Amino acid sequence: MSGRHTGTADLPLHQGKAPQWLMKRMVMLSRGITQIIVDEYGPDELLRRVSNPLWFQAFSCVLGFDWHSSGTTTTTCGALKSALTPETHGIYIAGGKGVKSIATPEEIASANLDPAVSGILTRASRMSAKVDSACVQDGFSLYHHTFFFTEDGKWAVVQQGMNPHLKMARRYHWLSEGVHSFVDEPHSGICCDATLDAVLDLTSRENESVRKCSIDLIKDHPIHIRKYLTRRGFQSSLSDFRDDRETVYLIMPERHEILEPIDISDRGFQVLKKLYELNPSSYEEVVSYRGAGAKLLRALALVSNLIYGCGISWKDTAIYSFAHGGKDGIPFPVDRKTYDTTIQTIYSAIQDARIDKKEKTLALKRLSAWVDNYR
Repeated sequence: MSGRHTGTADLPLHQGKAPQWLMKRMVMLSRGITQIIVDEYGPDELLRRVSNPLWFQAFSCVLGFDWHSSGTTTTTCGALKSALTPETHGIYIAGGKGVKSIATPEEIASANLDPAVSGILTRASRMSAKVDSACVQDGFSLYHHTFFFTEDGKWAVVQQGMNPHLKMARRYHWLSEGVHSFVDEPHSGICCDATLDAVLDLTSRENESVRKCSIDLIKDHPIHIRKYLTRRGFQSSLSDFRDDRETVYLIMPERHEILEPIDISDRGFQVLKKLYELNPSSYEEVVSYRGAGAKLLRALALVSNLIYGCGISWKDTAIYSFAHGGKDGIPFPVDRKTYDTTIQTIYSAIQDARIDKKEKTLALKRLSAWVDNYR
């Protein structure tokens, strides 16, 4: 069971937090909206919607948080974690911002699910975070990770990274449904305010050859990789394209980007040695290995480009809502009276729907009894 990466969103970094009067209402309104979705479509549909960056953004705006704030992610996820319960909604929520994200495995374990399912969920949580920090190299460091899951092993992830230099945050969405690999084209859409000139997304299909070449490099001895990264920094000579063991001359790539030198530490080469001994059969196996971080994966990609001529894609793909205003008064202040009316309307609709459903069930029972008597 693997995951689908359904998109990202870029948001400016904002200080502060939601005031208590707003947070209280966000919890109540999010509980009402999600209850309707679960009652009508089931918990799986709620996972799909949470994993959709556009729906999540619109949902945050309906709750009254800033449409373009980094706090949109952390506050909305916090409201959902307070609002949803597995008994009522069929969904568990683990993780959160900062140190809360570290506790995700323990929170998954505390759900007391089947051990096999719990193991799958724990791996999914770790791999989604690993991919967005090591494979999607866009300059954003993860600091928030919220993991939504059901007792049958379905899950969704909403996580966020920050780039202090750009003063922006970027949100990443994942969904377990429909994809069978963490490292092969997990994106299905990106919602963002800005795109970057160069992003090394090693999960992109355009970098499939880079992933394959990286595995080939790992299966070579680490000492042969090291010679391309040491001695003269990242400068190369024609002799670098010769394989001395088999006296086979490799074809030089037509074009090679001028990039910053990659200096792998001794620890990095020890990881390469361990991977060499492991003899991985897939790139996902490489990424999942503890110690194989962004620097190592980037070095393998660059050396693959240098030796095999594997072209590297540096494309950052990129698309974006109000109902009650925003906490900072943009585009207008939150109208508390309207907000409370919305909450009341939502909960009345839930109650009416349940009464209607109960009446329909009773009507069907009466009809069934009438048919039985008629027979």
